[in-house]
Amino acid sequence: MNRHPKRILVTGGAGFLGSHLCERLLADGHDVLCVDNYFTGTKANITPLLGHPGFELLRHDVTFPLYVEVDEIYNLACPASPIHYQHDPVQTTKTSVHGTINMLGLAKRLRAKIFQASTSEVYGDPAVHPQTENYWGHVNPIGPRSCYDEGKRCAETLFFDYHRQHRLRIKVARIFNTYGPRMHPDDGRVVSNFIVQALKNEPITIYGDGHQTRSFCYVDDMIEAFVRLMDTADEIAGPINLGNPNEFAIGELARKVVALCGSRSPIVHRPLPVDDPRQRRPDISLAKQVLDWHPAVDLDAGLERTIAYFDALLGERLPKFDAVSLATPERSEGTERKNR
Repeated sequence: MNRHPKRILVTGGAGFLGSHLCERLLADGHDVLCVDNYFTGTKANITPLLGHPGFELLRHDVTFPLYVEVDEIYNLACPASPIHYQHDPVQTTKTSVHGTINMLGLAKRLRAKIFQASTSEVYGDPAVHPQTENYWGHVNPIGPRSCYDEGKRCAETLFFDYHRQHRLRIKVARIFNTYGPRMHPDDGRVVSNFIVQALKNEPITIYGDGHQTRSFCYVDDMIEAFVRLMDTADEIAGPINLGNPNEFAIGELARKVVALCGSRSPIVHRPLPVDDPRQRRPDISLAKQVLDWHPAVDLDAGLERTIAYFDALLGERLPKFDAVSLATPERSEGTERKNR
């Protein structure tokens, strides 16, 4: 049990990363206030936590002000997969900008330390490989991915301006592709797409020639990095890359998933989406130095755990958790899943 428990706010706490973070913080002895509007998060992700005496759940949209009393804030609220963030791009930008302003205002009032879940998408389709924190990025400001890419870039700007102007204690993490249990089965991300398709023996859909690369970090490793970054000295603000530096081609990942699932799925190719990055790999030298952190779970082990989760989820034969269709039924029609 933590000798100095804190009251910690997690926005987006019912999402994939948020629910794992809530679980970890509770295990560390803290009280957790989970805030989510359930656009992409689901109550199923945090149902096991509802009976915990240190856990509190609040349905709220961060684009509106929030008045609570906490010691620390983890700002994870924002749809993170293309199929979701491109569906309502204006709302995505508002979540990154208005939501960030509201959380920074709360942190300023409380003098609370605040963590921003930024993203490797701030690097766009990078001209530098691997990506280091001092690379400014190669981003299309008016493309279909811009609502997320530029929204997160603006959020970082706001964090550092609050830090300089108001001496706010900030922590900014640039998250590279993360996977694991509790991913949304219909979020269109490459790992969940491939696993669900393979378990159903459906064609594995690769967008592009499959030579584009990503680096995949297992969720437990990512949450460990979050906690370590939040616990660093006040002068360490970031941004810090968090991800797995081992790089895999999308085609290689597809073949690996088929093999691990024992699937009969064929592999089919579709056109590459607009502005889809060709390469994505973090340089995590700073994380190793500052956090004494590097990923511990290799891809095969992480995929096996994730496959087991989706196998159990599909075996329950429950309706799909489709936050988009729940919010507005017509929104899911004709939406293309894309490799992220």
